[in-house]
Amino acid sequence: MAYSDKTLVCVDCGLEFTFSAADQEFHAARGYQDPKRCPNCRQARRSERGGGGGYGGGGGYGGPRAPRTMYDAVCSQCGAQTQVPFQPREDRPVYCDDCFSKQRASRPRW
Repeated sequence: MAYSDKTLVCVDCGLEFTFSAADQEFHAARGYQDPKRCPNCRQARRSERGGGGGYGGGGGYGGPRAPRTMYDAVCSQCGAQTQVPFQPREDRPVYCDDCFSKQRASRPRW
């Protein structure tokens, strides 16, 4: 099917915008409906809802992420006080940032 540019009217701001032939083809291939909002209003709406589009949009599924709980620990290598994002266990070593980096660098890469 041959597509040609269409002029649509945004339901939010009332301004006209162009729905390009390439965008129409993209929407049709995925079963999407024609857009109701201009690109500026779509972006504003995404920002209000906490999504920015793509993987780095922020918010994601349930809005802003809760602060991560950090746990106090003692580094198994150098004995320094540190904090880790998991509950330390007696049977597993815990490393501060510096010792963790050294441990990681000394491991062979497969």
